[in-house]
Amino acid sequence: MAVSETILEMRNISKTFPGVKALDNVSFSVRRGEIHALVGENGAGKSTLMKILSGVYPHGEYEGDIVYEGEVKAFRGIADSEREGIIIIHQELALVPLLSIAENIFLGKECAKNGIIDWQETNRRTRELLERVGLDERPETKVMHLGLGKQQLVEIAKALSREVRLLILDEPTSSLNEKDSDALLELLREFRARGISSILISHKLSEVSKVADNITVLRDGRAVSTLDCSAGPVPEDRVIRDMVGRSLTDRYPPREPRIGDTMFEVRGWTVFHPIDQDRKVVDNVSFHLRRGEVLGIAGLMGAGRTELAMSLFGRSYGRYAGGEAFIAGEKVDLSTVPAAINAGLAYATEDRKSYGLVLDQTIRRNVPLANLEGVANSGVIDRHREGEVAEEYRRRINIKTPTIEQSAVNLSGGNQQKVVLSKWLFADPDILILDEPTRGIDVGAKFEIYTIIRDLAQSGKSIIVISSEMPELLGITDRLYVMNKGRFVGELPTAEATQEKIMSMIIKAGG
Repeated sequence: MAVSETILEMRNISKTFPGVKALDNVSFSVRRGEIHALVGENGAGKSTLMKILSGVYPHGEYEGDIVYEGEVKAFRGIADSEREGIIIIHQELALVPLLSIAENIFLGKECAKNGIIDWQETNRRTRELLERVGLDERPETKVMHLGLGKQQLVEIAKALSREVRLLILDEPTSSLNEKDSDALLELLREFRARGISSILISHKLSEVSKVADNITVLRDGRAVSTLDCSAGPVPEDRVIRDMVGRSLTDRYPPREPRIGDTMFEVRGWTVFHPIDQDRKVVDNVSFHLRRGEVLGIAGLMGAGRTELAMSLFGRSYGRYAGGEAFIAGEKVDLSTVPAAINAGLAYATEDRKSYGLVLDQTIRRNVPLANLEGVANSGVIDRHREGEVAEEYRRRINIKTPTIEQSAVNLSGGNQQKVVLSKWLFADPDILILDEPTRGIDVGAKFEIYTIIRDLAQSGKSIIVISSEMPELLGITDRLYVMNKGRFVGELPTAEATQEKIMSMIIKAGG
């Protein structure tokens, strides 16, 4: 079959949620054996469109037609789309950590004879699939012992076991380091050569330009353009203009730092792994943070950055083995989360859906969570005050939602992140630790988050930013520490930093 042949057409798709038109007459097509990127701001409708395609939103809950392999389809659920070879891999991986690679790949579709699992056949087929995705692991290895990059490959191997013809990847590299991201993109190229079509949802436009044959841009629930990449990569500025409806001349807001005395100091902080109790994940780390400063922590995945942040915030990770912390020169107790909050610390986790929000609760309920006393009278929540606070922060940091009664689970990633920030801002901390604050967020929402960080620093707050995106660290921080294998291996003013200098520090330290 010719490469140009269309495998999928989505015709005039519309989808409405209470009070919101998520998709408005969207048409979208994919050729056989192409990589088609789907981009847009958070809330543009990308995930909704793919949930319709995969059957998460079944036929009858949307308007329009899905034409797949030349036939109109009416998928009633994910099982229907999977039978047709349409496989979706969500941003939050759907693996069972305590099961092996083989068990995860064939979960629900076990290799069995007379009701008994054939482990020899299961492991043989698993080895074949792992070889196809370039993953050198034993089938018996538990998923919990794999890094995120390898877990992503297990998900793709699982898709291949279901004879995938159209693979949908939703932000597949958002949690991966550069090496693992490049490996995944190369795998998509190999799939293209085999005639497998891919739909790639990503906010990383530099990655999109590396692999995409076409780019479709959604904005406010509409398809505003489809850009042909056959003549070469489409300029990022053009894609951004279509995404946000305007040119974004500056990726980072301008700021004039007003940095004061040392606000937060940590000396000799040491933490061991919670399970492998002989392994140090934070090894004798010392650092300082000044008032009004934005301090970045750079490092590769697994360097210990999140472990350091979580252990400082009430020893939320690992086994504390030593170290002291000082705020404004006074030694402080950070042994529990309430103690850390009382000392003036806040920690916005990298995993907002698991640890940052109560997803099935409303914005009204989520915003005051870190400071319930601020909305209570004599220990009883004041519903009126709770609503006032949530509404204040909805307006203040531009949470895009028609009402504070909207459940957090129904918000886009960028707006979920704004609710997390609102929660901590209402607690009025002196020190904010922001772990991957813009992960999975589009360029427009990123700029808004950067502006919030800038304004907080200018108001005298002290901020630590952990990010896997080096351009982000170079664009918004005043000073950088470089971390590798649980240690700080370098420090330099951001004005003197480059990506090459940071990587050189990691390599010299044995990275």
